[in-house]
Amino acid sequence: MTDSRKVRWGILSTANIGLQKVIPAILKSPHSEVVAIASRDLGRAHTAIGHLGLRSHARAYGSYEELFADPNVDAIYNPLPNHLHVPMTVAAAKAGKHVLCEKPIALNAKEAEGLRECPKDRIVMEAFMVRFHPQWQRAREIARSGELGELRAIRAAFCYFNDDADNVRNQADIGGGGIMDIGCYPITAARYLFESEPLRVVSLVDRDPDFKTDRLASVLADFGYGRQLSFTCSTQAVPHQTIELIGTKGRVEIVIPFNAPPDSPTALIVDDGVALDSSLARREIIRPVDQYTEQAEAFALAVLGDKPLPYGIEDSILNMRVIDAVFESEKTSGWSKV
Repeated sequence: MTDSRKVRWGILSTANIGLQKVIPAILKSPHSEVVAIASRDLGRAHTAIGHLGLRSHARAYGSYEELFADPNVDAIYNPLPNHLHVPMTVAAAKAGKHVLCEKPIALNAKEAEGLRECPKDRIVMEAFMVRFHPQWQRAREIARSGELGELRAIRAAFCYFNDDADNVRNQADIGGGGIMDIGCYPITAARYLFESEPLRVVSLVDRDPDFKTDRLASVLADFGYGRQLSFTCSTQAVPHQTIELIGTKGRVEIVIPFNAPPDSPTALIVDDGVALDSSLARREIIRPVDQYTEQAEAFALAVLGDKPLPYGIEDSILNMRVIDAVFESEKTSGWSKV
């Protein structure tokens, strides 16, 4: 018997990440359908609906408030620029909608705490899609199994090159910069894999002289009991990403940890160190998965009451506290408590 229940999604803005990745992925979720798109430019909303092939049933709105007022919308996807994440998410939740909001959830932890104003019966989650990809789940399963011994260190890198002055990622006043855009991923990864919170962080940050955004940052986080996260992120470096879990008996590398292709297998490398060139390492192949679809389906099932989400507002606040500490360390040139 087919389950015909569907969560009716409204999309807040015509941001590229929504049009190119998230909305097509939502459309593949068995328990989801996209019924409305809002933009402050009504023409852009109509264009987006046509581009996505939704003209027959999706509605276009020329304001976000109209979308929030639509009684036929159950959930909102919010991919607006970072400074609009909290105010628009709170407004949507108070209008009775569940909200999946892009990362980072806020500009700082204090602002993120404002999400506690959302009605308790509305689901609000930060869109860290990676946590729904089976390669991340498998990496944590291996770490939990004891195969790595004691998990001591997590090393990560996430870089791309973007020097477009008009790109929101290069606009400091609305939450641009590498730490907010991609540094949040290694932080989330370490919290996910260590299954605990860091105690303190120290950072080294280089800022673009024109944009004033952080274009290169290296961070060391102390998770206590000898456990460490170290990562580098950059918005002006060769595209590259990796994450590695290092234990006392073995290591796991997620080959493409953050932008896993939706239509190709991914891989984990599991190595016990017998051969220093990794020639004897085990390679585990993970089936092709669209992590954005997995995220949408998990969110939809939570809205339908079938399965609660493992993360919510409080998790987002904790993540922002770490990011705040990274910036505080930059200012003081020393360790900053989380």
